[in-house]
Amino acid sequence: MEHAPAWLVNSLIYLGAAVLVVPLSKALGLGSIIGYLAAGIVIGPWGLGLVTNVADILHFAEFGVVLMLFLVGLELEPKRLWSLRRPIFGWGSAQVLGCAVVLFLAGWAGGASWRVALVAALGLALSSTAIALQVLGERNLLPTPSGQAGFSILLFQDVAAIPILALLPLLAAGSDTGPTLTGAARALEGLKIVAVVGGIVLGGRLVLRPLLRWIARSNTPEIFTAASLLLVVAIAALMQVVGLSMALGAFLAGVLLAESEFRRELETDIEPFKGLLLGLFFIAVGMSIDFGVLLARPGLMALVVLGFMLLKAVVILALAKLMGLPYQQRPVFTLLLAQGGEFAFVVFQSAGPQVLPAGVASFLIGAVALSMLLSPLLLVALDKWVLPRYSAGQPVTMEEISEQQDAKVLICGFGRYGQILGRMLKAQGLALTILDHDPDTIESLREFGFRVFYGDATRLDLLRTAGAGTAKVLVVAVDGVEQSLAIVDMVREHFPNARIIARARNVGHLYQLLDRKVEFIERELFESSLRSARSVLEGLGWPPHEAREATMRFRRRNIELMHELYPHYKDRAKLIAAAKEGRQQFQEQMAREREERKQRAGQDWNLAAEEERSIAE
Repeated sequence: MEHAPAWLVNSLIYLGAAVLVVPLSKALGLGSIIGYLAAGIVIGPWGLGLVTNVADILHFAEFGVVLMLFLVGLELEPKRLWSLRRPIFGWGSAQVLGCAVVLFLAGWAGGASWRVALVAALGLALSSTAIALQVLGERNLLPTPSGQAGFSILLFQDVAAIPILALLPLLAAGSDTGPTLTGAARALEGLKIVAVVGGIVLGGRLVLRPLLRWIARSNTPEIFTAASLLLVVAIAALMQVVGLSMALGAFLAGVLLAESEFRRELETDIEPFKGLLLGLFFIAVGMSIDFGVLLARPGLMALVVLGFMLLKAVVILALAKLMGLPYQQRPVFTLLLAQGGEFAFVVFQSAGPQVLPAGVASFLIGAVALSMLLSPLLLVALDKWVLPRYSAGQPVTMEEISEQQDAKVLICGFGRYGQILGRMLKAQGLALTILDHDPDTIESLREFGFRVFYGDATRLDLLRTAGAGTAKVLVVAVDGVEQSLAIVDMVREHFPNARIIARARNVGHLYQLLDRKVEFIERELFESSLRSARSVLEGLGWPPHEAREATMRFRRRNIELMHELYPHYKDRAKLIAAAKEGRQQFQEQMAREREERKQRAGQDWNLAAEEERSIAE
């Protein structure tokens, strides 16, 4: 082993530590993140000392965060990201500014200079994107209100890291020893930023898809995997050159490719690398904890760590109330945002001695790393002692699928529509596997004897475990249109033998399902609305058979018109014109039928009168 290269030895150390410690941590109920952090402490400078170049490893492992943000971007189409603009910039700015102001006042009151207090407050206001998204993903909380709010705030923090880093040279320039930046230099840096972001947006629209299509034609899977990694690495490097967040650039690239036909392939190729590098990132964070600083001033370190986490928690909890988040979801939401974040390392390391003395920077980096170690432990405590005190229906207590299911019918979504369908199938003695992500629905259904598994049906691994590979029929009954289409796309790609029965919320949703060649589609309110219209006609005195006949004619014509309009649904002008013309023709036809019915009724009346006269005579 003495002649083995350094990379081989280090790989052996990292993988060995992860394989030994993480399963043990999971077995003890502490979660994988604590396992990775503990493994880093064990092999780091303050443990066995097997690894000493912590800074280099941390910089390399940050690429795991970059890959994670790229995959998150792939799940967000541009229009969906645009719909999140208010929570991102509204609640995100409220969290960063609110926490920064409170922490600045606390630091200034504690005797720190205003520059030190400001930089410390801005760095500590940021949260760990890696840990928060990992926890939200493991607990299937991303589709929930707290998950969406947490993601929006974390995304804003990644954006906010850019002006925070840009502010540091200005603070240094204002100090006695700091350099002086000219206005031209600042303008040039700003133009660089705009040019790079604009290049990524335009390149994603005009270049990336044709390039990936050309690479895919080579029919070489490993080259497509290499191209996927090259894409993320190139964008990260480009962002790094101009001093922007690598993770933010990767996220933008993911969003631009979210609507492409290569989305699922990119996810499949990058997911394993993301998991390994993210684990390495947590190991590096564990190694970076400076226990020398901790042991030198343990009381002050405990005060700073607990103090800034408590102050942030107060602000975030108040924000959660203003956002109207369900009170059961607030503890986890608050804790995940109250910890320090990986971008704080960059802020404190980039501040320089003119703004942040080396000893203070090392102390703050240790405090952030310690908070990242403490948060998963506090999460375990929340699960055991805090969350059980809340009312039933928590996502963390929902029954998730752990064993392979083999029912022939898989229902995704068990709201009002899915429940009626499921009850009817249950009455026929059929075995069902049911997935839903609403904890309140799941808990209430348990009381009625339904066994519903908690989970997001857009996850490929969850669908596999739920038995999508062996199911004959898969019912897509979820509420969200985008989620419904994502499930259909995934089933078409990975489970082509399953027959899809889909619920359409509206005609636009139905057309998108038709684009995906779904044959069995039901519009959720169409049939019930027709029955109500029939009841109205009968209430107005129509004979039941005529009311039924009129309703069925309208139903047939509506379905015909819907299919006639289908080729035009992506062209709004043509769609509106064809719809107006079709409705006009239908109304004229119905008017003619009403006149004919009146004439028949009059003829029948005259014939009856003549018969009565002949009988009387």
